[in-house]
Amino acid sequence: MTLPRILDIASVRKFYAGGATPLDLVEIIIRRMAECPDKAVFITTVTTDGLRQAARDLMASAPTPNALPLWGIPFAVKDNIDVCGLPTTAGCPDFAYEPDRDATTITRLRAAGALVIGKTNLDQFATGLNGTRSPHGAPRCVFNEDYVSGGSSSGSAVAVARGLAVFSLGTDTAGSGRVPAAFNNIVGIKPSPGRVPNTGVVPACRSVDVVTVFATSVADGVAVRRIVEGTDIGDPFSRRFGERPLPASLRLGILAEKDRNFFGNSEYARLYDAAIGRAVSLGATVVPFDYAPFGKAAALLYNGPWVAERLAAIQPFFEAHADSIEPTVRGILQGAGRYSAVNAFNARYELERLRQETLATWDAVDALLLPTSPDIQTVEAMRNDPVALNSRFGLYTNFANLFDCSAIAVPAGFTNAGLAFGVSLIAPQDCDAALASFASQLHEMADCGKGIERQIPDHDKKLLIAVVGAHLRGEPLNHQLATLNGRFVEQTKTSPNYRLYALAGSTPAKPGLIRDSQFQGAGIELEIWELDAAGFGLFVDGIPTPLGIGKITLQDGRQVSGFLCETTALTGSEEISIFGGWRNFLGRPSVV
Repeated sequence: MTLPRILDIASVRKFYAGGATPLDLVEIIIRRMAECPDKAVFITTVTTDGLRQAARDLMASAPTPNALPLWGIPFAVKDNIDVCGLPTTAGCPDFAYEPDRDATTITRLRAAGALVIGKTNLDQFATGLNGTRSPHGAPRCVFNEDYVSGGSSSGSAVAVARGLAVFSLGTDTAGSGRVPAAFNNIVGIKPSPGRVPNTGVVPACRSVDVVTVFATSVADGVAVRRIVEGTDIGDPFSRRFGERPLPASLRLGILAEKDRNFFGNSEYARLYDAAIGRAVSLGATVVPFDYAPFGKAAALLYNGPWVAERLAAIQPFFEAHADSIEPTVRGILQGAGRYSAVNAFNARYELERLRQETLATWDAVDALLLPTSPDIQTVEAMRNDPVALNSRFGLYTNFANLFDCSAIAVPAGFTNAGLAFGVSLIAPQDCDAALASFASQLHEMADCGKGIERQIPDHDKKLLIAVVGAHLRGEPLNHQLATLNGRFVEQTKTSPNYRLYALAGSTPAKPGLIRDSQFQGAGIELEIWELDAAGFGLFVDGIPTPLGIGKITLQDGRQVSGFLCETTALTGSEEISIFGGWRNFLGRPSVV
């Protein structure tokens, strides 16, 4: 029995079911770590004898794989999280100390049977989103060593993406549990703040820090999150939590055109559109929203008094050993001195004001679908411009912890140059469990492979969309489908329970299709068109309110994505269901 190159819980369990033991697995991990070409992934590793002894101890205390949920599962730990027996350095050798106990998360994982293999590299003191701010070197993107791996949880992501661990722990203040996942084709699970205790974690910004999980699938990441979450009296920000549900058919907020900034990275822009298309094909309704209040909150994290909270975490060390700190990190911490207590309170008031501004968005959507990072950079470029380029990566992530959100980052394709892109689903506090199902489906549909074992995306994969009005053949907006290389597939009808309205004041004239489960008509005529994923996303992005995209049931029982209308738009509109279709209402012949 052999292990695949990239690991997950199922493959390790299958390995054990075939007669292998944790000792066998440990030998494989030892070899892989020695052969790994990226020598900056780990800061400290468990010794080979230590790994073997941990495997023996596990087998002695719990002889069978079914005894514990993570029996014999190897994992890596970001080196700002305490692991008894290994130093905690936070990426700064002079800061190193020997913890006398495990962090709470590590205690829970060991109790579940998981095996620690080592402490991973990070942007020093978890200050950065790029992975280059470490005296131990810069872990590289697994697809191109010229590019950054993302940070601050850089080594943790690379360890999973290279098959050295089944999962790893990171931390996330501004996006550090998500950006490295995006750049390395893996999943990042960012729990709602307070669900997972930070006891035994060197803080970056204690009030918003979150311990995160990297894995190769949403299911694995969620399984680990469930083990580590739960209150802990040692963490003053730990809290009791519930499970907030989400509807089966999600309303997803997507960036309006004015809020999209990919810094000239047209490939990432294309991949975001393709991800939107996949989300719609999975049954989501997409709703462009105003990102401005989210973006203003995101800016507060790097350009406000939360920078002073970073200094508060290590102030005695900073005052005694400033020269020991990486230059960019030192400069950021030095800037903390310009913020006063008055600044801190005013920023808090501003944050709460912005939170109120976002309520209208949360009334209109269930979750947001955002680019995890709008850009990626080479290591050389990042070192030449370490602050401005780093800030780009957090454009669509920085607000999440400030607003107490749950988030899951999933892979979403590759550029033509072979660099990975990812998207994040972000929802209100404690939607962690409810968000997982759709995130998993979105990941699977992207068909990206796992970590360094990428799948070549199917550029020929087509998605179907149903149109009922101005996009029909011969109608004034049909050119939008033609421009995106759309192909007409068939003309058919909806199931009987749909109504059609002529929308008041629309230019050009448009109908609105409404589902009414109590209505029994003859069905509404429509056309089905075919687009590639990127074209589908672009098409959906251009749909004006009050129209949206959702699932339409056809007369033969099939379901296809298509135009639906908000019921609030029907005031002053005329019901035209009796005509059976838009062309009949206009008195125009069918197009053959």
